[in-house]
Amino acid sequence: MEHITLLIGIVIVTALVFDFTNGFHDTANAMATTISTGALKPKTAVAMSAALNLVGAFLSVEVAKTISGGIIDETAGIRPEVIFAGLIGAIVWNLLTWLAGLPSSSSHALFGGLIGATIVSVGFDAVNADKVVMKVLIPAVAAPLVAGLAATLATRLTYRLAKGRDEKETAKGYRTGQIASAALVSLAHGTNDAQKTMGVITLALVAGGVVAPHSDPPMWVIVSAGLAIAAGTYLGGWRIIQTLGKGLTDIKPAQGFAAQTGAATVILASSHIGFALSTTQVCSGSIMGAGLGRKGGVVRWSTAGRMVLAWGLTLPAAGLVAGGAALLADQGDWGVATVAVLGVAVSAGIWLASRRKPVTHDNVNEIDAPEPASAEPAGVVTAALQAVAPPPAGPLSPVAAVAPEAGRAPAAAAS
Repeated sequence: MEHITLLIGIVIVTALVFDFTNGFHDTANAMATTISTGALKPKTAVAMSAALNLVGAFLSVEVAKTISGGIIDETAGIRPEVIFAGLIGAIVWNLLTWLAGLPSSSSHALFGGLIGATIVSVGFDAVNADKVVMKVLIPAVAAPLVAGLAATLATRLTYRLAKGRDEKETAKGYRTGQIASAALVSLAHGTNDAQKTMGVITLALVAGGVVAPHSDPPMWVIVSAGLAIAAGTYLGGWRIIQTLGKGLTDIKPAQGFAAQTGAATVILASSHIGFALSTTQVCSGSIMGAGLGRKGGVVRWSTAGRMVLAWGLTLPAAGLVAGGAALLADQGDWGVATVAVLGVAVSAGIWLASRRKPVTHDNVNEIDAPEPASAEPAGVVTAALQAVAPPPAGPLSPVAAVAPEAGRAPAAAAS
């Protein structure tokens, strides 16, 4: 019993470490456009986002129940070792994509890790395939498309309403609106992503016989998960903020406001019905939609393509790492210890690699390459959308006003 108690404690700590990485990995979701347009200073932005992530963690437990009693059958003999292996797979993938500056899905890394470890240790029958399809895969495809379409329409409406007004005056108002919409995204992120760690910890408690199956997360689990994701959010995740804020398109205050409002709406709606979607994919889709919604705006499809590739690889890649970890963990105490040591070593190696070219709050808005987004060919998607429904003209149209240095393509997908 003491061994089980110790192992559950290790799983809980590992889950909170994942929650921490989730926080700094996803800070960009709420604050990338706010920082890139100058609506808030970088450190102020992440502090506000951290506080609201903590508040959001207390607003709902629907997503947590999807994790603890949804995609994995908690009565199928899931052991704490399996959950531990799944978390290691998710953490490693989170750190790798952070190093590359790619806003991949922390949620899908977690799902992939849990599914991969469960299949190796217990078998396919322990995975609720219908729940995976309905509450993970379908939202993964639909959410960024819905958010992108909403942001495109909202951006065009925003520019139409501002037609004939002075650009500098309206920009001030939209920057204020961005602060409010970024706060809403941060709150929504807490209601969705913090709950995923709550669900994993609850699953571990069920696996160890500490709580009954189908139980809601205990209050101490909610508090600890909220604090962990808030701490990670405050750390910043500047590499991914740089990619979303400067790497996808040249965001103006009106676009940032439209993108964040659309993303928050989609995330809050999904949290209410228990869809454990990727807030990263929602916010990335919103930013691309805002780029398409501005007259003359061009999305950097090369960067977007790398992001989509990372999205597609996240579930299987995290699953493969977690599956290997599960094979080791199943060997007993020495196997669990080996997985822990390897996880720490890989994480330390990734952190050391990131120090070669650090991105901080001081240089997050600096991009090395000189090409503005408008220099990239529009591509088939952009050209088709603008041909079918050209956005309205107006003084906020940035084609003539954008300074050459306003948006620069990222170097190697963000440093």
